[in-house]
Amino acid sequence: MDSTGHQLSLFGDDPENALAFVQSLDELAREIRRCNRCPLAEERIRAVPGEGPEDAPVVFIGEGPGADEDRTGRPFVGRAGRYFDEVLAKVGIPRSGIYITNVVKCRPPGNRVPRPEEAAACLPFLWRQIELIRPKVLVLLGGVAARYVLKDGRGVGELRGTWHGPLKEAYVLVTYHPAGVLRDRRKEEEFLADMALVARAYRKLMRQRSQNSRPKEFGKGV
Repeated sequence: MDSTGHQLSLFGDDPENALAFVQSLDELAREIRRCNRCPLAEERIRAVPGEGPEDAPVVFIGEGPGADEDRTGRPFVGRAGRYFDEVLAKVGIPRSGIYITNVVKCRPPGNRVPRPEEAAACLPFLWRQIELIRPKVLVLLGGVAARYVLKDGRGVGELRGTWHGPLKEAYVLVTYHPAGVLRDRRKEEEFLADMALVARAYRKLMRQRSQNSRPKEFGKGV
């Protein structure tokens, strides 16, 4: 049980609301770090909750931690993470202004694709992160994130390049995972185009925030 008496070993029939009692990202990160709901917890070095400001206007969601992330406890710090940082800089998005997390918070052995039961064990944490941050834009990096967050089994190539949603009051953009772009550079042009869309939305949100105005809805006009 946690400090409030809630049992975290089972999330029951309403996983999207199972962690409603958690009131901050720091508290949620503590729950993630001591989670043992699936076998991934047995082999991890460190869980990787995510990082970024609690009021981030944009949240990026990847697949799961790799070896470097498992070692450091931070998301997107390996080779794909360094490339991701380069792209963020190129399109003008400060990493310090966004939140970055993954569908699963512990590294799957050998960086394999997370199994459905592993994703199911972790998704309540992701839903609560989104609820606490209340972003206006979700960026799903890769097919795993699209499948479990957008609940759409189509490939990234079919889903990318356009806005979906809203989902939990956020508009959603699907694009390639940075690791996938490194494996196949033919995807880079489309990835950069998608990231430019995100950058445009990010700048618009930050302008609205600085003017203390209510954010406008996103869609075709973003």
